[in-house]
Amino acid sequence: MQKVLLPSRKVFSETLFELAKGDKDIIVLTSDSRGSASVENFAQYLPEQFIEVGIAEQNLVSIASGLAGCGKKPFVFSPACFLTTRSIEQIKIDVAYTNRNVKLVGVSGGVSYGPLGSTHHALEDIAFMRAIPNMTVILPSDVNQVRVLVKELVSHIGPVYVRIGRNPIEDVYSDCKDVPFEIGKGNILLDGDDVTIIATGEVVKTAYDAGILLRDRGVYARVIDMHTIKPIDESLIVESAKKTRLIVTIEEHNIKGGLGSAVAEVVVQRFPVEMIMLGIPDQFSVTGSQKEILEYYGLTPEGICDTILERLERD
Repeated sequence: MQKVLLPSRKVFSETLFELAKGDKDIIVLTSDSRGSASVENFAQYLPEQFIEVGIAEQNLVSIASGLAGCGKKPFVFSPACFLTTRSIEQIKIDVAYTNRNVKLVGVSGGVSYGPLGSTHHALEDIAFMRAIPNMTVILPSDVNQVRVLVKELVSHIGPVYVRIGRNPIEDVYSDCKDVPFEIGKGNILLDGDDVTIIATGEVVKTAYDAGILLRDRGVYARVIDMHTIKPIDESLIVESAKKTRLIVTIEEHNIKGGLGSAVAEVVVQRFPVEMIMLGIPDQFSVTGSQKEILEYYGLTPEGICDTILERLERD
């Protein structure tokens, strides 16, 4: 029987819901987006742990900060494109400056809302969030990692921004029991000496598949799931730079300010090597389905493989 693929947002909500039933301090807040965030379960079964703020993202974040100041564990759910733009000042001052224990969950990140166009694409959120002091930034790669992540977030103290997608995704890890997860530590999925591919979020599976294609062409890639962009795993990046001398970053984000920039900051200061940054160019994205957009920009296993082979052949 073929496995039914699930979206990260649904698994995130279900995992948090089970934990919230035994922890009354967990409070879910949303901005008229309970459907988008798949948190209807809280509204229906745990109404005393659910706050609907409406389309008022600034208030949403400030209320969450106040709850955290009272010892609660607020989880804010809102579309990433709105959460990280409309409420950026409240995130900076009310959450990060005060170092409040607020978990910000940007749903439908990247180009998940593909056909709705650039107004609904979140391709700058990582750049915004990682530039804010005290903020941890995490992009899980599949639903198995999401289950582990949610449990970690409930016990973790401090501001965190998590970006998850909207659509069903394939597994990177076979089971949540097999997911090595530590905030700030990347996971090596494949190892090799020819090139390092570092990916984050839901394009990690794409990067892994590209690594497999490269092996068929005689090129052995080290593929890393860099789920935490801040704090980033500097030691793993430096080790990889020394080992392969070429690093390729893959992200569903503008190539400026995201994963590629974070990796480059480490590389240029600690062990300079050649880099290729693959993502969405510094432009407003084309409109289409998520799959069509990623294909358009070459963010497919075949496209990544061809780009790497072309660069290696040139050297």
